[in-house]
This record gives sequence, C-alpha cells and structure tokens, in this order.
Amino acid sequence: MTTNYFDHEKMDVYQVSIDLVILIDEIVEHLPRGRAYLADQFQRAGTSVTLNIAEGAGEYSSNEKNRFYRMAKRSATECAGILDICQRLRLVDAVKHTKGRELLLRILAEEKRESCIRIIASLCES
Repeated sequence: MTTNYFDHEKMDVYQVSIDLVILIDEIVEHLPRGRAYLADQFQRAGTSVTLNIAEGAGEYSSNEKNRFYRMAKRSATECAGILDICQRLRLVDAVKHTKGRELLLRILAEEKRESCIRIIASLCES
C-alpha cells in the first residue's frame, strides 16, 4: 500500500502548529462573555500559522516559500501577544499559558531552522 503525503504534513513545525490550534480552541472555549474579540483574533492568528506553513511548503520558489513562512512567524508572534493578554486578564490558567508559550517557541525555533536549511540549499545550488 502506498501512502502519499503533502510536503507540509511531514514538517514537525506544521504538526506543532496544529497542536497550537487545538490549544487555542480549548482556551477560547472557556473565555467569558464579552471576550469575543480576543477569541476571534486568537483563532484567526493560530489558524494563520498553520495555513501559511502549509502554503509555503507547497511553493517551489524560495522567495514565495520565505514569504509564507514569514507570515506564519508573524502570526505566531501575534498569538504570543494574545496569550499574554489573556494571562494578564486572568483568562487563561498557568498550565495552558505555559503550554502555549512552549508550542509558540517551538514553532518559531523550527521556522528559523527551516530558513537556515533553505539558505544553505540555495547557496549549494549556486
């Protein structure tokens, strides 16, 4: 039996970004009334991380790949800001806040590693 995968499905950073979306969903589920603006922004930013990683992985042009990965990085940083806001407003418990930070730091570290690999690969092709 042959199993086919999309390029992004093989990336650790993509899998971690899905874990982030699941965590964001758990956090948003428990936000009190009147915090829909945070819930909406948090869900959109988290989903944006995953979708931009997937879209970048599907690109052939290095410039386009990098553009999508930069957007994913910006969205991850946005998630970190929203997570901090939720913590300061006491809307998220310490365990979920710590888990969210760990996932975001892994995403940002992996994006940096992937970027270095792409730079080295492009130098080798020159």
